[in-house]
Parts: sequence; C-alpha cells; structure tokens
Amino acid sequence: MPRTLRKRAAIRPWHIGVLVIVAVVVAAAMSTKVLSIDDATAASTEGQFDPAEYAAEHYEADIAPAIEDNAIDLVSLLSDLNAGADEASLGHSAGSASAYSFPVSFTAVAGAPVGAILPVTVEGVPAETTVQLQIGPAVNGTAIRDVTGTVDFGDFTNQLEFQQVATEFNTIVKDTVLTGIDPATIEGKTLTVVGAFTRVNPALVSVVPVSVEVN
Repeated sequence: MPRTLRKRAAIRPWHIGVLVIVAVVVAAAMSTKVLSIDDATAASTEGQFDPAEYAAEHYEADIAPAIEDNAIDLVSLLSDLNAGADEASLGHSAGSASAYSFPVSFTAVAGAPVGAILPVTVEGVPAETTVQLQIGPAVNGTAIRDVTGTVDFGDFTNQLEFQQVATEFNTIVKDTVLTGIDPATIEGKTLTVVGAFTRVNPALVSVVPVSVEVN
C-alpha cells in the first residue's frame, strides 16, 4: 500500500516577520534593567555640572583665602584708581568687556541698613564716593567669582553655568559670613571688612564681604 506523504505547510513571508519581532522583543527584555525612581534620577543627573558643588569646593579652599591674602586698603585703592592706575594691575575681570573686580579691606562705621544694603562711612574715602556693604538676604553681582582671576569662563560649558557659579558663591556668603550681622543693631558700630567689589560705577563701591568683624 503506497505511503501517504504529509504536505509541509508553506512558510509565508509574514511568518518570518513575526519571528523577527518576537526575537527582538525577547532580546530587549533580557537586556532591560529595571531602576528604582532614585536610581533613575541619579542616572539622569550623572555627569551634569553642579554649580553649588563647584562653589562649595572652591570658596573655602581658594576664593576666600585669595581675597583675604590680596586685599588692598580701600582708601589707597580708590586713590590709585582715581589717579589713573591700570585696573588690570590691581584687579581682575571676567573678560575684555567686563568691569574689574577688586579685593579690598577697610574699617568703617555702619549706617542705617536700607533693605539688603548697609551704607558705611570709611575715613579717607572721597565724599562723592558711596561705600556700601551687601548684607542680604539678596546678594548680587559677580565680584566674588571674578576677583581672583582663577574662575575662568573657558572652564564652563556655557554662560549659564558661569553665572550659576557666581550666584552660588553669593549664596555661600549669605549663609556663612552674613549670618553674624544683625541689621537691627548694626547702626553706629565699627566694622572691619574684607571683601570684593566690581567697579561698574567709580562713584559706588558695593562690597560683598568674605569677612566682617563687628566691634
């Protein structure tokens, strides 16, 4: 009796497509790593620039000591600048189009605070020059970042990072140096100050302090 041959089912193109899709799905599932929310957040921020971390690392180690070591008597500095001294020989700027920042020290008598500003009187400073101390809570400007010349724009990815670092330096000043100043009782007291200011207006000295001693 002749054998009956079983007819093999034809392989259709769509069968191959299904097999490929299944193989891809299986491979993807095997290579997928399940992360917790905390792990996913850490992975997404890994390698990103942290301005607060940068500022914390450099302020105490580099910036504040450099300002204190190189501080120029304010009266002498203003006298030299008003006489035409080269700003580049006395301070630093963030670039050719930026104003110069200078490290200074002085003794002053505190006036009455006006918001975040403390006007001070420094003996020997010309009457037409206003001297003030930034006492927070808002601390503005880039003097702390720029004054040492060690924080260079080329070290950062973009202008935003560069500006964020300036803001974080000011935050450190606010959270450390300025916590010892009581605006309610400061008027009339003698202050010994070390800090930095940016000379945008020759008639205004607005100092961000790195050290304030209240006598």
